[in-house]
Amino acid sequence: MVKLKKYNEVLKLFVIFLTLFLFFSCSKQQYHLSKIEGKQLSVTEKQSETLEIENFIKPYREHINKDLDNILAYCPETLDKSSGKWQTSIGNLMGDVCLERGNKVFKTLENKDIDICLLNHGGIRAILPKGNVTTRTAFEIMPFENNLVVLALKGEQIQEMTSYIIKEKKPHPLAGMTFTITKNNTATNILIQGKPLELNKIYYVATNDYLANGGDNMLFFKNNVQTYDLNYKLRNVLIDYFKEVDTIPVKKDIRITEE
Repeated sequence: MVKLKKYNEVLKLFVIFLTLFLFFSCSKQQYHLSKIEGKQLSVTEKQSETLEIENFIKPYREHINKDLDNILAYCPETLDKSSGKWQTSIGNLMGDVCLERGNKVFKTLENKDIDICLLNHGGIRAILPKGNVTTRTAFEIMPFENNLVVLALKGEQIQEMTSYIIKEKKPHPLAGMTFTITKNNTATNILIQGKPLELNKIYYVATNDYLANGGDNMLFFKNNVQTYDLNYKLRNVLIDYFKEVDTIPVKKDIRITEE
């Protein structure tokens, strides 16, 4: 009897030990990165294989380069986004082109006219250099896949738009609207298509899909009444415009003034 009792106690201790062992062995372990190693791997080891790949790719590369280097128009001077405080030559061009080209599509689809175009300063990724303008130029200026969209906004959102522009202090591409910045940093004399802003009126504003979703903190766009996706990439807007003109006009008119 004594021996059996001792055996039960030993068995009990063994079960407890086994339980604790399994508990700690199954607990979440902490791993720490101690070393990173890397080495360069050649795509091919034989020059003949490299030449074979190059010969395969070459016709496609030449075809793409031929399309990209196709001359579409001529620019009489370099247009860039650092040429002004509130508006720039390339910004004015971008705003006008998107309003003009977008309006043709919007008019056909909805039988309505675009009133304003607002884009973002940072969205322009390259200059428009003096000389021949090619398809490659459009890809360099607008490398992203953004679509042109039109938003129906009330006059109140247009006021918010002017406040945003003043606060940002960047020359965002703007077309169809002019206003004056007062000494108190508010907008006055807001004109849309040459007419005073009406707070209860619906205005149609062209922009890109990134900004339409509140990108770059343009949150006023999210309070739209309706959204129309024109399914027209901004890059293609530029390409189509370049194809239509012989010489690109340099637009330096003032759209935002200060008291």
